[in-house]
Amino acid sequence: MFIFKRYKIRSYEMGLLFRDGEFRGLVEAGTRWFFDPFGKAHVDIVSQRDPWLVHEKLDLIVKSGALAERAVVLDLKDHERALVWIENRFSHVLPTGLYAYWTGQKNVRVEVVDARNVRFEHEELQVIAKSPMAQRILDVCTVNRDRVGVLFIDGRYIDTLASGLYAFWKGESEAKVVEIDLRETMVDVGGQDIMTADKVTLRLNAVATYRVVDAKLAVTSVDDVRQTLYREAQLAVRAVLGVRELDQFLADKDAVATEVEELLRVRATEVGVTITSVGVRD
Repeated sequence: MFIFKRYKIRSYEMGLLFRDGEFRGLVEAGTRWFFDPFGKAHVDIVSQRDPWLVHEKLDLIVKSGALAERAVVLDLKDHERALVWIENRFSHVLPTGLYAYWTGQKNVRVEVVDARNVRFEHEELQVIAKSPMAQRILDVCTVNRDRVGVLFIDGRYIDTLASGLYAFWKGESEAKVVEIDLRETMVDVGGQDIMTADKVTLRLNAVATYRVVDAKLAVTSVDDVRQTLYREAQLAVRAVLGVRELDQFLADKDAVATEVEELLRVRATEVGVTITSVGVRD
């Protein structure tokens, strides 16, 4: 039975000495011998080339104070997250927990952030958002060009976001971004049977074009702006034609379109929309 144990620790490695399950200290590089007649000592050899020290007894190692000046130690509380750079390149995002990073072989930089600020803003967000670990603890969304995003946190309106990339911490609050298209859009009011003042039934097709000018109002005032305008356009066409005789309508279709537009414009303003034009197609 061997009562001495031999360990060879390379220049880029570190030994973690345990006796009877308790952490006893760090073991520097070199060939090391340990007197262990009862087989209760062992050394876990870890590489510092991968700075992240992962060990099942990390709490004991940290508590001993042995990592002081040798590693960056993080004890992230429930509301904290950490951004980790290795060799000046972004590596990953850390959730709540205890972590340690060796500093002997590679340059490690850590930034602790408060996740109670649900919206995560950072000058290097484009790079951070691509990290696989970031995707597990961040909700990332993109507001496309020619659109804005209406931001709600826990059901409460917070802001209207310009086009760009945004991220929100998971687990703290519920963040929702509703994307609104600001480009001009057309509503095709399909054929509906309408009776004129002289009891003639017409099937009329019309078209209205609109543009959202108040995204918050467009999202919070109605469920669906497009469907609302479609319904309001139908009512407006029916109201304008219902007081005209057929000959009046045929003589001046443009006047009908103008009146429909005026009626529709009032309702559109209430839902954050401006009417660009209204026309009677056939």
